[in-house]
Amino acid sequence: MINWPTVQTRLGVKADGQPGRITYGALLTYIAGRSVPLANDLGLALALNASAYGVDLSDDRLGAFLGQCCHESGGFTYLREIWGPTPAQKSYDGRMGNGPGEGFKYRGRGLIQLTGKDNYRDFGSRLGLDLVDHPELVEQPSGAVLTALEFWKLRGLNEMADREDWTGITRRINGGIAGLQSRLIYINKARGVLS
Repeated sequence: MINWPTVQTRLGVKADGQPGRITYGALLTYIAGRSVPLANDLGLALALNASAYGVDLSDDRLGAFLGQCCHESGGFTYLREIWGPTPAQKSYDGRMGNGPGEGFKYRGRGLIQLTGKDNYRDFGSRLGLDLVDHPELVEQPSGAVLTALEFWKLRGLNEMADREDWTGITRRINGGIAGLQSRLIYINKARGVLS
């Protein structure tokens, strides 16, 4: 169980025990180690939704979730994949449910970079949002947080966080272990302030 008044005191915000927009915004800024322009908006979305997904039940769960999201989004900064296009991005066309020329439209978005038309369709259906016709919703703070939380739930990542299986979580998010050291730094920083 997270002792929110202690966490709030560490973050320098009002220690009322209620993790709201300001607390989560300060937490994101702390983990990123720099100013996060969308901290308050992302913080509000987390305050409204984290409990429903059980992510905020322990420092391991919330620390793993926020640490992974921090890495995936470049410090909670990029809610849309930077497009080159790189050779890997060019390969999006014709994969993941994308038709010819749709790789750009369904590029990575959100805190855990939802990618591919099939994923946009699936997550839109799960969340009651039309993400196929409006993929830009995933790059809005509420859409970015909701799709990340839904991804986390579907992949059983709370249970992996309970076992402190940081490498396994990384594999489920990334398909490999790219950026593992960066992810571990963010996870440990988050867990440190939350414990």
